[in-house]
Amino acid sequence: MLAAQFMALLDVFIVNVAAPTIRTELHASGAALQLVVAGYTIAYAVLLITGARLGDLLGHRRLYLAGLAVFTAASLACGLAGTAGQLIAFRLVQGAGSALMIPQVLSLIQRNFTGEARVRALGVYSAVLATGAAAGQVLGGILVSADLFGTSWRPVFLVNVPLGLALLVLGMRHLPGERHEHRGAARWVRDLDLPGLVLLGSSVSLLTVPLVLGQEEDWPLWAWLSLASSGLLFAAFWAYESRLARRGGAPLIAPRVLRLPGMGLAVVRIAVVMAINAGFLFTLTLHIQGGLGYSALRAGLTFAPTAVVFGTVGLTWRRWPARAQRALVPGGFALTALSALATGALQRDGGTGGPVIYLAYAGVGAGLALAFSPTFAGALAGVRPEDASDASGLLATVNQLGQLIGVAAFGTLFLNRLTAGAHGSADALWACSLALSAAALVGALTGLVSRRR
Repeated sequence: MLAAQFMALLDVFIVNVAAPTIRTELHASGAALQLVVAGYTIAYAVLLITGARLGDLLGHRRLYLAGLAVFTAASLACGLAGTAGQLIAFRLVQGAGSALMIPQVLSLIQRNFTGEARVRALGVYSAVLATGAAAGQVLGGILVSADLFGTSWRPVFLVNVPLGLALLVLGMRHLPGERHEHRGAARWVRDLDLPGLVLLGSSVSLLTVPLVLGQEEDWPLWAWLSLASSGLLFAAFWAYESRLARRGGAPLIAPRVLRLPGMGLAVVRIAVVMAINAGFLFTLTLHIQGGLGYSALRAGLTFAPTAVVFGTVGLTWRRWPARAQRALVPGGFALTALSALATGALQRDGGTGGPVIYLAYAGVGAGLALAFSPTFAGALAGVRPEDASDASGLLATVNQLGQLIGVAAFGTLFLNRLTAGAHGSADALWACSLALSAAALVGALTGLVSRRR
């Protein structure tokens, strides 16, 4: 399950370092290239909650395998695409496959593991969830630079095909089966909560599209109107879901899930962590490839310390002394703030920062892991098996929206401050480092809030 989770998350970022090559070979316009990179993310974010509800209705094993099959087939199609238009279409299908598959992973963990086994499973899940971004940059750089058999950028997609096929075989053999009662058509439609799906899908679309395309289009009026409309639709969605729950219906996200102790605060913290993580990786990629002239391979390997340290800390934090556990979240955000600040300061003169810069990158990974993993595990501690789908869809969507907001906010800041040359890029990175550090300090303040018992 987690191998497929990792593969799907990898594809959010693996295309970043391949984008210049794709643009040259497919003669893609700037807008087309933006959609190649972001089309996957848009489809993925919009359909996550739908995937979670379908898993609850049709079976998590069944939807996991179906999503994996769609994702694998779409990856093959992406790797064989002959035009930018074809690649955009296949990326949208790839994102839809991920949206069917990803929510089932957390639901299957919640339903099939208990006690210490669940704690260990969630620890690995957290590490996989947050290292996929940095690992995508690393693997993308390696594959593009290798130019296997003269295939240029295509292996960043084709690498998913053999892995996906192997996971389909393993999944059919080893994932536990589920029994589901027969539902008539009327009840099936009612349980799917179609009005809720339309409201949520529309609101997420109106939020994600301008976040992804706004910078490329220089933030036109339609982008701001879309963002404002998304807020209104989110409010309408929540009002409808609350009213449906009071009438004894089956809301898309049960309000009781957000009322669980610590869940609301956890949603805020997770969104902040993901925004910082995505913003850090995105702006640093722009700086080291555009300002410092790193190759795709060197740029990808630059993120290895962040990924390795995040994964290691995410897997081991529970072994730390019990008296230190309460300080992990605010301490993690504080370490992130210091490390982000050091990243900008060490490169402010237009240089590479020397070997010590990798300590700053590792510090960002360690800090984000300490802020994320305890928060994520705590949020799921009180979730009942029957609420697993709602919680998995909610947290997966928050993860994705947090990344989109991070790329949009910090990416816009970087590009607006960017001027020619290494020094101009370094100045833009310094401004982003200050903003990332400030966001981490906001996260530290939320970490000081005691969870309601």
